[in-house]
Amino acid sequence: MNRNLFLTLLLVTFLFQSIHSFGQEEYGFTPITVEKEFTPNGFQWFRDALLLMAGDKTKSNAMTIGWGAIGTLWSRTALTVYVAQKRYTKTFMDNSPYFTVLAFEGAEAQKILRYMGSHSGRDGDKSKALQLHTAYTANGTPYYTEASMIIECKKMYEAPFDPKGFKSEAPQKMYANFPAGIHTMYIGEVVNAWKR
Repeated sequence: MNRNLFLTLLLVTFLFQSIHSFGQEEYGFTPITVEKEFTPNGFQWFRDALLLMAGDKTKSNAMTIGWGAIGTLWSRTALTVYVAQKRYTKTFMDNSPYFTVLAFEGAEAQKILRYMGSHSGRDGDKSKALQLHTAYTANGTPYYTEASMIIECKKMYEAPFDPKGFKSEAPQKMYANFPAGIHTMYIGEVVNAWKR
């Protein structure tokens, strides 16, 4: 038998046995899909698009978001969102102590999310175009009365991604040709949440 072929077969056999011997299934674990396990009431956090809204009683803006996370940080319930450098909403996020994340249900939900994700507030009043009504929390944070869920967050941290910190090709590929610029991460403490 060819020596290279023999060594290749030996390596494949070793790798197969190693994978099997370290498989958690033999200790009673069952593989799961994390996204499906952590979906309260069927809602898939940041798998289903949401709106991010920030501003004050004089002016506000909202945009569709698909990136984010919710969990615990600094002993607080924390929600993290990301806004690209050239997005109009970024100015509102930078200048507001609070922001809201909104979900929508029903026939109009996809229309709202598509429009908010494909039009800029620089070019006109998106809420007026969609006939959405802005209201404010006790903290003065804007939201739309048509939302099915509102999460109000107080900013705890914000910082742009540092390309020196990219450790895989996923972010490198993302920003290689991304005209909106690098994203800023905003971490907010969840201070209020409402659902219809």
